[in-house]
Amino acid sequence: MDREGKRRSVQKIIIYGFCSLLALGMLFLTTFRGAARAGETQAADIVAFGDSVFGEIRDETAIPARLSVLLGKTVYNAAMGGTCAARLETERRLDYAMGSLSLTGLAKAVRAGDFSVQQSMKIRENNREYFPEVIDGLEAMDFTQVETVLIQQGINDYHAGTPIENPEDPYDAYTFLGAVRTAVRDLREVNPDLRIVLVTPTYTWYIFTGLTCEEADQGGGVLEDYVEAELRVAEELGLEIIDVYHDFFPHEEWESKDLYTRDGLHPNEAGREKIARRIAEVLARELRMDE
Repeated sequence: MDREGKRRSVQKIIIYGFCSLLALGMLFLTTFRGAARAGETQAADIVAFGDSVFGEIRDETAIPARLSVLLGKTVYNAAMGGTCAARLETERRLDYAMGSLSLTGLAKAVRAGDFSVQQSMKIRENNREYFPEVIDGLEAMDFTQVETVLIQQGINDYHAGTPIENPEDPYDAYTFLGAVRTAVRDLREVNPDLRIVLVTPTYTWYIFTGLTCEEADQGGGVLEDYVEAELRVAEELGLEIIDVYHDFFPHEEWESKDLYTRDGLHPNEAGREKIARRIAEVLARELRMDE
């Protein structure tokens, strides 16, 4: 090799070496920052689990945000649209990726202090843009300091035709009531003093089919069947429950859907305010309010 060739060879070695050091440095910084974030904690008085009723709107008119104002408490909005209480892979019983974002999947992660499955969802799934932030917040949450957990679930379990209960296994996480029981057990294991309050689905209308939730059976029953089951499990587990299905949204006429919903399902601003005020009324009865 001539002198010029040797010089070029040395330059390549220097460049490759520099690139390798840069890559190692970036890896170190990423790992270090990730570890630093993992060590951070945050606190909230109330954590609200749920679906798009709580999670779709995330501005100052969102239900959790209004609760914070009405109660003078910090409220963490852990609701994620499209999620269920139960896991959905009923036949293969695989830990389907979205199952980790179900109520029972999140409660399991809280109990274990391990959100690695949920964190992997950021890469593997094209979720709504706010999902990663919600997961990060839950991972950093100190649940031993949380006063109250709200569980607003059921509408997507109804839509999916999730079985309401398994008579042979009351803690079957692939059923609606089994998922609620499992989540409550896991959360109480982390914080035995936790106040857990269930919130039922609201009455719904389905524009594309012309049916209401009293008429549409998605395979597991009509929506009221899920609500009645939720009322029963609340009594069984000694939980408070806020019923925003019965005698809440007027539904005598089809046009009543426009009073408090924007599409027959998701509450409009007036609907969110109505729900928030009902929940606040119940929570304020016994909530440990600051002096």
